[in-house]
Amino acid sequence: MKHILFFILFFTAVTVSAQTEFSTKYKSIPAPKFSSKPKKAPTPEIKDPQADLAEIPSIKTPNVYDNTSITTKSKFQIGEEKSKFTMSTETEFANPGDRYVAKMEKDLDRALKDAGLREGRGQLIKKNISLGDFKTKSEFFIVKFRDFGAIDGDLVKVSSNDKVIRDQVFLDSNFKEVKIPLTAGFNKLDFEALNIGSLGGNTAEIQVYDDKGALVTNDYWDNLAAGFKASIIVTKE
Repeated sequence: MKHILFFILFFTAVTVSAQTEFSTKYKSIPAPKFSSKPKKAPTPEIKDPQADLAEIPSIKTPNVYDNTSITTKSKFQIGEEKSKFTMSTETEFANPGDRYVAKMEKDLDRALKDAGLREGRGQLIKKNISLGDFKTKSEFFIVKFRDFGAIDGDLVKVSSNDKVIRDQVFLDSNFKEVKIPLTAGFNKLDFEALNIGSLGGNTAEIQVYDDKGALVTNDYWDNLAAGFKASIIVTKE
């Protein structure tokens, strides 16, 4: 019994000693103190963009004259707007040679008309014209027509001794053939201008070949008025 009581007392004494030693060594860590209100971030400074431009000095044209009262005013000086007023009808980027184009085209047109290479609304020929007299032993002629000027709708009627061989031939840049039989003796071949083209009088180049393919004549009429004829007289031997 004495042994049990001694063990209980010894255990109690050890426990109290341990608690006392632990309490003396332990110290509590205080909680950090924070301000109740957050600090405000500083407001960024906004610069006026015009202020930087105002500080840039203007660029001026240097004075190259001895007299300081004489200055050269440059059209490229910064800050100066170029005047938009002008008396000229030409654009700023127009080709200076364009003013001569119209006159050159007019002169070329006149030269082509004088050379018979272009039609014009000049004075029309209002009379029948002869393209020559010929003798042949050929049984027929091959007559070829074309418009030697601008293709503007010229039409021709072909007759022999007042008999219609072709009532209408349209003249273009290529030759068109018409075969005309010949009677013994006198033959009058007529080529009548049925109209005038949109650019001028009736214009045609004509080539005549015999039945062997030999060229008899090569001729033309220019600016013939409608209703008038160009004719060839052929005597068949």
